Amino acid sequence: MIPYSTQDINEDDIKAVASVLRSGWLTQGPVLEKFEKAIAKKVGAKYAIAFNSGTAALHSAYFSAGIGKGDEVIVPSLTFAATANAVLYLGAKPIFSDSEIETGNMSVADAEKKITKKTKAIVAVDYGGRPADLREFRALAKKHNLVFIEDGAQSLGAEYRGKPVGTQADMTMFSFHPVKSITTGEGGVITTNNGKYANALRLFRSHGISKDAKTFKRKNHGTWYQEMQALGFNYRMPEMSAALGESQLKRLDSFITKRRRAAMRYYRLLKDIPNIILPLKERPYEKSAWHLYPIRLNARITQRDEVFAKLREAGIGVQVHHVPVHTHVYYEKLGYKKGLCPSAEAFVASEISIPLFPNITQKQQKFIAGTLIDIMNNLC
Repeated sequence: MIPYSTQDINEDDIKAVASVLRSGWLTQGPVLEKFEKAIAKKVGAKYAIAFNSGTAALHSAYFSAGIGKGDEVIVPSLTFAATANAVLYLGAKPIFSDSEIETGNMSVADAEKKITKKTKAIVAVDYGGRPADLREFRALAKKHNLVFIEDGAQSLGAEYRGKPVGTQADMTMFSFHPVKSITTGEGGVITTNNGKYANALRLFRSHGISKDAKTFKRKNHGTWYQEMQALGFNYRMPEMSAALGESQLKRLDSFITKRRRAAMRYYRLLKDIPNIILPLKERPYEKSAWHLYPIRLNARITQRDEVFAKLREAGIGVQVHHVPVHTHVYYEKLGYKKGLCPSAEAFVASEISIPLFPNITQKQQKFIAGTLIDIMNNLC
């Protein structure tokens, strides 16, 4: 089976992890700090705070933004469930915004319609690695005095208006799941230029406990003293994960270059297939990280699941990204209903993510294209 995506681990990665295992530091050691500094430098941010998952990173970002009971947070429905789930963790309410049918990214216009007096933050997701309209979302957040958070789980290595993604929002989350731009096994990070947010993120990821005397509310204790200042969680990233991430980061540019080449190859291979809509090409002001290559079937073709099944039968590990969050069973129980985000629902109903990863071969891509041509010709 050709996977829709997979990690690329080399001997340098293995040596980096083995070195940590021999070091005596398995958690809360120097390698984590080294990795965080490397991420911050790569995207041009002042701070990078790493976590044991992207979901943990989002939860911590929402906490740092002051989101709590009674607040509303605007999120896209076309995303992985964690983007909205982490809002619920804090007792707040996710307000789902529709997406642009051309890109899958959240619609600025629809998001603005959803703003109320209860809105505390806007969370834009970079669908498939393509940056959302970050300048417009930042302006919208500023206009309404909202915190702007970017869910860049899929976009490490992308660029927006000449700069790496990672500093355009108040906080940006990147994921290090194995299929992402780089991997730490599981893991995530928040990048920010705001020192207040950075301090809150560090506090929240370690039980809400501070060991920094400068932050203590109670003074004049011995050096053993530590102070719990918030109800946090154990969201710390182990040293082994940080070592893998720091090693992987050295090849980020290579990974993205390979992904982009493969994406451009798909455009050539798939351009003449009937009733297939290819992803919108990169616009002059953006460079995608090409986490996904999401094709869509023409609206008149209703057999998406049949096409999906035939591709799987042929050994092609396609996926669908994602179930619109408001249509999940759990969210339906909360009162959200189908029809809330019609463009997002239409996008997903026609979407198939075909394999794309750094080491996909031309032979594999030609096989995928040829199989898709045969399926669509027989279908039509």
